Amino acid sequence: MQCQWQTLKIFLEREKIKDKNLNTRHKILVIRFSSIGDIVLTTPVVRALKVQLDDAEVHFCTKPAFLPVVEHNPYLDKVILLDKGLPDLIKKIKKEKYTCIIDLHKNLRTRIIRWSVLTKYYTFDKINFEKWLYVNLKINRLPPFHIVDRYFKAIKHLHLKPDTLGLDYFIPDKDIVERAWLPVSHRKSYVAVALGGEHYTKKLPYAKLIELCNHINRPIILLGGQKELEMAEKIYAFFHGEHKEGDPLFKEKINGNTQIFHACGKLNLHQSASLIKGAEYVFTHDTGLMHIAAAFKKEIYSIWGNTVPEFGMYPYRTKFTIFENKGLDCRPCSKIGYSGCPRKHFKCMRDIKFDFYLE
Repeated sequence: MQCQWQTLKIFLEREKIKDKNLNTRHKILVIRFSSIGDIVLTTPVVRALKVQLDDAEVHFCTKPAFLPVVEHNPYLDKVILLDKGLPDLIKKIKKEKYTCIIDLHKNLRTRIIRWSVLTKYYTFDKINFEKWLYVNLKINRLPPFHIVDRYFKAIKHLHLKPDTLGLDYFIPDKDIVERAWLPVSHRKSYVAVALGGEHYTKKLPYAKLIELCNHINRPIILLGGQKELEMAEKIYAFFHGEHKEGDPLFKEKINGNTQIFHACGKLNLHQSASLIKGAEYVFTHDTGLMHIAAAFKKEIYSIWGNTVPEFGMYPYRTKFTIFENKGLDCRPCSKIGYSGCPRKHFKCMRDIKFDFYLE
């Protein structure tokens, strides 16, 4: 009985806090632990908090690996890292005495944080049930809103309004890649092709990447991390005459304007972002560099495999074209991705049609 009374008491205290207006100085913590693209998608909320609230102090909580994504954001006053475990993080958060926590990650850890720190909080609808319906039963009940719009809906009581500025990404001066550092063939203009993706089923296979690069028929910079290094080297070798005997993709006539410079595994995130910013067009899977490209208002050709744009993670407030194979009864097969196609045919990527013309 005493335990039930204590639970009720905590609940009533929380309701009192919820009903109180945020007064005087706003000190707000935004939580998003990962990953690159997901953190970039929180930037319109961060900007609105700083610009639209009077005298607001805005902090951001993430993992150390993603510090570069937020550390140069001028709308943030402080970054708190999940670097020594959850108990230590909770101590840090309690010490700051936030007037409000905005949980844009919404998992078990953030739930523990919210219940450990007795303060006002907001979180968003992850629409997991709607995603489950679409993945498992192919019933589409997904709301027709971008995830950024769902973030703003979650904090509607703060009376913030989304502006028209889109996403933010800030590159420090030391990581700006100068045109003079590029091959002569790429200094006037180039197209960026981002090879990365968290899962195999979200990435084009080798043969389709060759087809795509050949169709682009312009100087191309391949972007990605160490995981994409082997693929980048294969593509480079194909277009620069180092074909292996018996390569079934070899064609006697390859488009002469398709010149490859691969930067995979050679640059840090900011330097890759700098090359994205300088690109004329960006071709990318559903990955972090896609959202960075959107932050720079690039024209994006967005490539989707086993996941779908309807989940609400398509490029935000920039011009984009979607490449996807909509004629499959197995798609989407996951809300995230797999290490291989569950049906072994991988038609969602292998049968994509690259029907585009670059002006």
